[in-house]
Amino acid sequence: MNAAVEINALSVTFEQNGQTVKALDSLDAVVPQGHVFGLLGPNGAGKTTLMHTLLGFIEPTRGNASIFGTDVRRSIARQRIGYLPEHPDTYRFLTARELLQNAGRMFGMSRASVKQRGDALLEQLDLTQAADRLAGTYSRGMLQRVCLAQTLINDPDLVILDEPTGGMDPFGRLQIRNLISDLKARGKTVLFCSHELSEVELVCDTIAILYRGRAIASGPASTLVPVGERLEPFFIRTITAAADAQGGSHA
Repeated sequence: MNAAVEINALSVTFEQNGQTVKALDSLDAVVPQGHVFGLLGPNGAGKTTLMHTLLGFIEPTRGNASIFGTDVRRSIARQRIGYLPEHPDTYRFLTARELLQNAGRMFGMSRASVKQRGDALLEQLDLTQAADRLAGTYSRGMLQRVCLAQTLINDPDLVILDEPTGGMDPFGRLQIRNLISDLKARGKTVLFCSHELSEVELVCDTIAILYRGRAIASGPASTLVPVGERLEPFFIRTITAAADAQGGSHA
């Protein structure tokens, strides 16, 4: 199966208070096309740094990464990506429908295509009734959903989601699960990180657990966790063992 994302010996370092910090440390990973790949790890493990490196926001110190065969250092690599940051926000003086129209025009979509795609996303994310209200009147969960609709307006082949269910109630989390399943069914690739381990367990094909910039456990979700054990206790045990071995904290 072809790879959507390939990461080879990827390292990112930066200076902090006169010390060199390794945000990513010789990381290797492959995300096959059409898979849902979950990134797990405590705060500071390198998850967001990895996403930002793939998006071209951060320059790798060593190693390389590619998206659909194109080096992430080249801007063309980002043409097929949709990205939802951890704390998304948007123009609150516009309505959801106007936001999607503007986003679609940025991608060069026709007015008819934007309307068709936008209406479908508004329906899928339960925003149709609020589509003509200003985004400034939305709850946090609704803002999260309209930002997600903007992320998906151009029907990207790789969708990168940083904590996509943050601020959502159980119904909102169910909508996101269904949306991810729909993306996978249409051959899209999803790379996301979340602290909601129950969500990860339900939707991921493959999981990688990061600690201090390294993948300390990775593999198919169906076989990574021992039979009879849930992901959360396995995750805690794995991080605790890594922290104890390296003499670090669990956070």
